[in-house]
Amino acid sequence: MLIEQSAYANRWRGVAPQAKGLFALGGVTAAFVAAATPAAGLGVAALLAAVTIGGARVSPLLYLRVAAPALFFLAISALSLAVSVDGGGLQATAAGTHQAAVVATRSLGALAALLFLVLTTPLSDLIALLRRLRTPEVLLDIMVLCYRTLFVFAAALQDMRAAQAARLGHLDRSRLLRSLGQMAAHLTLQVWQRSHALHLAALARNNDGPLRFLGSRHPHARRDAGLAGVAALALVLLAWSGR
Repeated sequence: MLIEQSAYANRWRGVAPQAKGLFALGGVTAAFVAAATPAAGLGVAALLAAVTIGGARVSPLLYLRVAAPALFFLAISALSLAVSVDGGGLQATAAGTHQAAVVATRSLGALAALLFLVLTTPLSDLIALLRRLRTPEVLLDIMVLCYRTLFVFAAALQDMRAAQAARLGHLDRSRLLRSLGQMAAHLTLQVWQRSHALHLAALARNNDGPLRFLGSRHPHARRDAGLAGVAALALVLLAWSGR
């Protein structure tokens, strides 16, 4: 939900999705192809984060909340690369630490590029962009259905929490644990029922063409794409110069 709130509330909401996709692709290229040192990868990540927060005006707190799970996973992965098991004990070598730093900073740059794209572009615009890129319609339909299911899940969870709070179900620890158990049971049943209804609706359509919806108009799409291409190229060259 935080990602969708940012996608609709940021300052670059009206920028053409192909422009933002091109800039994000430049960021991924700069991180994985051009950045050969930890400093270069970290610089790419910092620039992309600065563009997202300073340019698109995404809230820094929201940015950190969205990035936190991926950052935690990245830290654990980097630690596993840096530390090896030798003779029954843990050992960290200079070569392993350097390699872990390179991989971690490159991944951090790619993560910042993807965060820029998803935090500034609503899913409807992303679907339209993927459709232009000839993405298989089956994959797009699955994305739309999963997107809708997330909102249904969040709405059901919010209704249950409000109902339990109104009945003082969170008054003490024992009631809280019992309420959580009841919520998990009812939520599982509701998700299954709504998923079954969604499946029946899909069968009723007899798979008659892809799911369609109105997209946004972007009158300055060419200008936006040109500026994004120049910025992406500058980012790649800047990362390459740090070799």
